Amino acid sequence: MEIDGLPVAPLARALIDAARRMDELNSVRAMIHDAVHRGLCTPEELRDELAQASTIGSALPRIVVNALQDGVDSAVEQWLESVLERSGLPRPTRSAELRTSDGAVVGVADAWWSQVGVALQIRHAEVTLEPDKLPTMPALVAPGLIVVQASPAQLRDEPLVVIQDLRAAHRRARQRPPPNLGSVPAAPAA
Repeated sequence: MEIDGLPVAPLARALIDAARRMDELNSVRAMIHDAVHRGLCTPEELRDELAQASTIGSALPRIVVNALQDGVDSAVEQWLESVLERSGLPRPTRSAELRTSDGAVVGVADAWWSQVGVALQIRHAEVTLEPDKLPTMPALVAPGLIVVQASPAQLRDEPLVVIQDLRAAHRRARQRPPPNLGSVPAAPAA
């Protein structure tokens, strides 16, 4: 491929080549996710490049690209998934729109433990590249609802703190009846 007479590599190939020389999973994940989320290349193009590339140094990019394939489409989602797995808590409902008994929408929980009335809400605005295009997410407030808020940076850099907060919320929640809230899958962002 040439641009203005200069030979260039497709972005997917350049990303995989760069990722093969990196030694930190979070850096590989951030680089690849940024390109995919900007629409500069697709997970399929990355998988094709990995299939053609040498296996030397391919472990980290394979982890990231396989996670994209498995539907974990952002670094924040992967950090959240890691926290949830390590927490030892029951599996929550993910991306749940919480509603009162009369159907009024309370908000969206990134993780929802309906049996105890605990919700985790991630403050996504702290990492977006275009904060003015991010839909506003109101704080979850309802009688009896216990909400743990975490930033993406906390999920990445302080997962044990988030896990401790979630466990403490669960202990508190088990000491009272759960709130009268239902949930439905949250509609994807447009």
